[in-house]
Amino acid sequence: MKTNKFSTECRLCPRLAAFLDEVSAAHPDYFAKPVPSFGKAGTPLLIVGLAPGMHGANRTGRPFTGDYAGDLLYSTLHKYGLATAAEPLDVNKNANPKLSLKGCRITNAVRCLPPQNKPEPAEIRQCNAYLVQELAALPQGAAVMALGLIAHAAVLRACGLKAGDFKFAHNARHELPGGLKLYDSYHCSRYNTQTKRLTEAMFHQVFESILEQQKS
Repeated sequence: MKTNKFSTECRLCPRLAAFLDEVSAAHPDYFAKPVPSFGKAGTPLLIVGLAPGMHGANRTGRPFTGDYAGDLLYSTLHKYGLATAAEPLDVNKNANPKLSLKGCRITNAVRCLPPQNKPEPAEIRQCNAYLVQELAALPQGAAVMALGLIAHAAVLRACGLKAGDFKFAHNARHELPGGLKLYDSYHCSRYNTQTKRLTEAMFHQVFESILEQQKS
């Protein structure tokens, strides 16, 4: 697996690179590049999502910023003292410059906006090298929170493990090599919350599980 350092100029996936070119032409004020992680590397908690949203991170250049999923995520991070503000956007609807993370970092399994929000398996594999680097920077005993099944599988791939050996389930906890702990959550998407597959209380429960473990 390639171990290239992440760059916002990455064009290793031809389909995604071409799609971003189209998006940039249609929305010249959008970030429309591979989205970097947000937060300090090597913190005790790494949150892994799926991929940037069209009018969210793809627009603002910050993971989970500008869409409903980000509203729920950042309000939750603020509630538990992991973010300095609950609102991810400023008055101009750009990434809030006053918001910073405390003890956590946010990234995605795929760094580029995929067409119809569906990355192809080869694209997930290609981007996995960046997740390998994220995990390598974590301290002993760190927690990794996977938002959804694809993020769950990407974390396991980055650890050299088989997804079939670690069943995805909301609020499940998995012990990984090197002392890492993987926590699963349904993705905080608008669809999941509107259908009540994921409620705010359920989402909070995962963070409470993580924070309780970190205290012990």
